[in-house]
Amino acid sequence: MPVPKGSSLDPDRTRAAILHVAGRVLYEHGLDRVGVTELCNSAGVSKESLYRHFGSKDGLIQAVLQARSDRVTQWLAQAATDAGDDPADQLAAVFDALGRWYAEQDFRGCAIVNAATQRHTDPVSAIAARHLGRYLDLLTTIAVRAGAANPSVLGRQLLMLLEGATVTADHLGDLSAADDAKDAALALLRSASLTDFGSSG
Repeated sequence: MPVPKGSSLDPDRTRAAILHVAGRVLYEHGLDRVGVTELCNSAGVSKESLYRHFGSKDGLIQAVLQARSDRVTQWLAQAATDAGDDPADQLAAVFDALGRWYAEQDFRGCAIVNAATQRHTDPVSAIAARHLGRYLDLLTTIAVRAGAANPSVLGRQLLMLLEGATVTADHLGDLSAADDAKDAALALLRSASLTDFGSSG
């Protein structure tokens, strides 16, 4: 929510409020189509306040992307955890969560990857690489739990399905992308773990 001008909020709350509003505005319009004045007006803060908390627009962008990466990766990890101990259920839960996200009215793809496409330089590209690495860690962990013979390879394959589904849902408006990717991901998981499953039965 915007911070009313003249209100006395503590620094942490002010910073969080600016991040929240700037994240929404930058996601909707892109990194370079919104100026500092518009960002400040949207958040209801002065330029001095924005610069005090983030140093510059680039500093704000970096903070927005890092905060979004934290939030999204924690959300998907929690979805997997809530699904229980079965790796297939965990993997399905990740794609089901993505499907709900794709169906949201303001969905415009992955904000982190979008930003890296607009600015293919550090620090944005480094944040994007780290963000995808966090996805990869989650998916590889699921592959390990499933007993995959080569979990690092399977993790990369699952990441390709995840990112491909996100791009497809964004640019083609295909709301079945998450379900289609989930079916392919579960087939990969079963195939990669057949030896282990067979030996246990």
